[in-house]
Amino acid sequence: MTRRNVKGVLFDFSGTLFRIEPTASWLRAALEQTGTDLSGEAFAELVRRLEEAGALPGGVAPRAVPPQLAGVWAERDRSAEQHRAAYVGVARQVPLPDPRLYDVLYARHMEPAAWRPYADAAEVLGELRRRGVRTAVVSNIGWDLRPVFRAHGLEELVDAYVLSYEHGVQKPDPRLFGAACEELGLPPSQVLMVGDDPRADAGAAGIGCAVRLVDHLPVGDRPQGLLPVLELVG
Repeated sequence: MTRRNVKGVLFDFSGTLFRIEPTASWLRAALEQTGTDLSGEAFAELVRRLEEAGALPGGVAPRAVPPQLAGVWAERDRSAEQHRAAYVGVARQVPLPDPRLYDVLYARHMEPAAWRPYADAAEVLGELRRRGVRTAVVSNIGWDLRPVFRAHGLEELVDAYVLSYEHGVQKPDPRLFGAACEELGLPPSQVLMVGDDPRADAGAAGIGCAVRLVDHLPVGDRPQGLLPVLELVG
């Protein structure tokens, strides 16, 4: 795809424009909310076990999904109910000191404070807006991420949000990318998909979109991962 042909850009959310907080701060916030006292080796052990379980959405993938959760896990982003069941389900594989923590942990990951934008996200989205390039966020997710963009001052830089749970399909299903192109009023041949997952996000190529992958790294380790997108866009 040549630079002058790109008229719209689709962005993934987690690991592309934003990054979820580390497991330790996620757990610490939930402990504070429930008034649970836990520190030292006990705290570190819970962090380790929650990471192994894959309990933090947007965090480390599960080392192994329990057989009884395999079905809901595979389709977790198709509805809010499945998303919650999948992540609370894997979290419950880890004994926690207060049973309220399972619900509090799940709620915490949806809070804007749990997310940080990558350092160049605002610059890239702003420059695309200045150039008249339409943008959409296309995410496999089970909740409304718009408040995260709003809280971080990026909502006005995005033209459309195409979220899997609102459409009942998840990437790499081409229907989700097709819906995003329709929202932007552009043919796939004029649209670039930017994401961090070579399976889910590269599914956009199936309908004719160009694909640009970025590294799924902590915010501090990827200060300019999005800037090369501007070189592809007229």
